[in-house]
Amino acid sequence: MTRSPRSIDLPGTSHKAPIPAAARVGMLLCTSAIAGKDPATGELPAAADAQARNAFANLRALLEAGGATLEDVVKLSVSIKENSVREAVNAQWLACFPDPRDRPARHIVVADLQHGMWLQLEAMAVIGEPR
Repeated sequence: MTRSPRSIDLPGTSHKAPIPAAARVGMLLCTSAIAGKDPATGELPAAADAQARNAFANLRALLEAGGATLEDVVKLSVSIKENSVREAVNAQWLACFPDPRDRPARHIVVADLQHGMWLQLEAMAVIGEPR
């Protein structure tokens, strides 16, 4: 039996380190840290709201590359540089998950992020699970 590669990467958004942007084994997909890079340039915008928009767009693209959608996400972990970033995160969160009865679990941690990052996302998705 041939096994599909588990590593998933996206041009312009993946890590410079030798780690994949996500990994999928069976119906489980887990991401590494997803930054708010612009996928067209690979650059990180200076503003927190632009990084949040990009990070959630990168999340959707990475899920799609792994065969998942936002509906498959069961947990989203968010690291933010400071509490003021919560507003930008919440705006994107509500755009992605507008129904309060149908949202994944979420956890936010304030952390000292590097390289000008205001936030990072990490997601866990279970693909194809009936609700």
